[in-house]
Amino acid sequence: MAKFSGLKALFINTSLKKNADDSHTRLLLSASAEIMKSKGVLVEHLHLAEHNVPPGVYPDMTEHGWERDEWPEIWEKVKDANILIVGTPLWLGEESSICRILIERLYAMSGLLNEKGQSIYYGKVGGCVITGNEDGIKHTAMSIGYALNHLGYTTPPQADCGWIGEAGPGPSYGDKKEEGERVGFDNDFTQRNTTIMTWNCMHLAQMFKESGGISNEGNDRKAWEEGERFGFKNPSED
Repeated sequence: MAKFSGLKALFINTSLKKNADDSHTRLLLSASAEIMKSKGVLVEHLHLAEHNVPPGVYPDMTEHGWERDEWPEIWEKVKDANILIVGTPLWLGEESSICRILIERLYAMSGLLNEKGQSIYYGKVGGCVITGNEDGIKHTAMSIGYALNHLGYTTPPQADCGWIGEAGPGPSYGDKKEEGERVGFDNDFTQRNTTIMTWNCMHLAQMFKESGGISNEGNDRKAWEEGERFGFKNPSED
């Protein structure tokens, strides 16, 4: 436990359910979170639908016509976490609308830099958890993973996991069957991928903690703005 005890993980659930207790996605997020907690990681869950977070690409949307915006308070939790795990249900094969809002608001902070002149997200680790019916886990993981990586998060190998039911209407992850068992809880593929994703996120976050993050050689934005080009030349300059 001592190996990971200094890490913090934030699990953000972008379910469309108003209350966290009604969310099927929360169940699979919790499976990952419990592994982290058992290894000493400080874990926090945040159910985004319980907060007033409007869409937009600015740090505080009250400066752009919205009456309320709780993102500035949530941002402090995001900034403080070594690991961010985004959870979403599938709708028509895509992430939820609330998930897109989360990505927009993360993007709103991408202009901030750390003390090395890098994106504020450098040295942080990202992953995703997806639940739903029919298809879309890998497609949605691709969208979320790209967004996190583009902003500056590092995604470890196999940084996603999920569960989907049969095509068409049917039970969701964790629903009780007639015999009392829970749907999806016996799925070895989901259990394996959830476990591997969780451990890989912890391993990478610990590596960053021990090494002080990513070297800023070649990626220091402040130095670039001051004229340093780190060896870049246009072909015409050769």
